[in-house]
Amino acid sequence: MAGFRSLAYQVRDARNDRALRRHSLRRCLERFAPYGHRATWWHLCDRHGIAPEDRGADPLRLVAALEELEEARAVWLEYERQFAARRRREKHDGVRRPEWAWGGNGDAVVRCADPWVRPEGTLGEVLRRLVTALESEPGTSCPVCGEEELRWPAVPAARHGDWAGAWSWDGPVCGGCGIVVPRPALAYAAVVHPASADAA
Repeated sequence: MAGFRSLAYQVRDARNDRALRRHSLRRCLERFAPYGHRATWWHLCDRHGIAPEDRGADPLRLVAALEELEEARAVWLEYERQFAARRRREKHDGVRRPEWAWGGNGDAVVRCADPWVRPEGTLGEVLRRLVTALESEPGTSCPVCGEEELRWPAVPAARHGDWAGAWSWDGPVCGGCGIVVPRPALAYAAVVHPASADAA
């Protein structure tokens, strides 16, 4: 299975036809798609003037989209590297259970609840804002756009009252930029789900 860098090479390789280059860019999103696959693809298409279904897209536009994706990936990989180094130090000091850990494996790190509603700016800019928030004291607003209106999605019946078992990365949806705000970026008061508060 081709890795991200091999696929990026195929996007840049002028010997490949346009359809293969576009296909390779789409496959890069299987390795890293910060907003989720569909939302990241639409974001790149919007920013770089690519029609989402155009199999003969301009190679220069495809490469520009790839460069934006690569920049964002570099930001996140550096954050992961620093996080891993910090965890090694913490384990050495006897801290065995971090407050949270990101799932990895190309999962959406700034998941958009609705693929049509996405943050402003490049992927790299958005991830830098998120990293800054994760390395700072938790707040009560969206770490990406600063919006204070954070809405929890409806709780499925099977999980009602079971928020302790929800993924540590799940959080409320930002009313401004539409991301699912990661819980580690939020202070406790902003993380308490209304269903949990009602049950208490």
